Amino acid sequence: MIISVLNQKGGVGKTTLSVNIAASLAASGARVLLIDADPQGSSLDWAAAREESPLFSVVGLPRATLHKEIGNFTKDYDHIIIDGPPRVTDLARSAIMAADLVLIPVQPSPYDVWAAEEVVTLIHEARIYKETLKSVFVVNRRIVNTAIGRDVGEALASYQTPVLKSTISQRVVFAEAAGVGKAVFELDKDSSAAKELDALVKEILEQ
Repeated sequence: MIISVLNQKGGVGKTTLSVNIAASLAASGARVLLIDADPQGSSLDWAAAREESPLFSVVGLPRATLHKEIGNFTKDYDHIIIDGPPRVTDLARSAIMAADLVLIPVQPSPYDVWAAEEVVTLIHEARIYKETLKSVFVVNRRIVNTAIGRDVGEALASYQTPVLKSTISQRVVFAEAAGVGKAVFELDKDSSAAKELDALVKEILEQ
């Protein structure tokens, strides 16, 4: 499966989700490639911070020809995760066209709900050429013990794009793990963060 993690609004946790989803899939025994399609190169920075053997391969490919080049990698990997650019550009369009599934992270904020419209529009346009393209929202950085995550799910219903039941909460362990180039389950496999990610990856694979 090729999964593009995209939202034109910055700061929604695209890279955090991308590296942790890739790590979770790799831990299950799958061959995984993470493509950093963000010119800022955050996923590459994460990989560079890691001292242990890599869990999966990471390459930088911030080019608008990504959808044409993705075929060079598909035969060697079971899953490819694309950490997409932070703005709606030709690069974002290419990342959408390259994907089987577009995962749209949204923070529990009205601003994120409003900003999602642009990427949803791009996905609808891409379906003219790729009818099988799927897309889903995931509520990310939800504040623990609040109803805000549920409320944002209801607000997203107007986009007619499924909202995953699994949500990812705002937790310090994500920043701690990122600083040393690790996935959260490597710091604590029994943590709430690791369990939330496992549930998310399972739900993604069911799409």
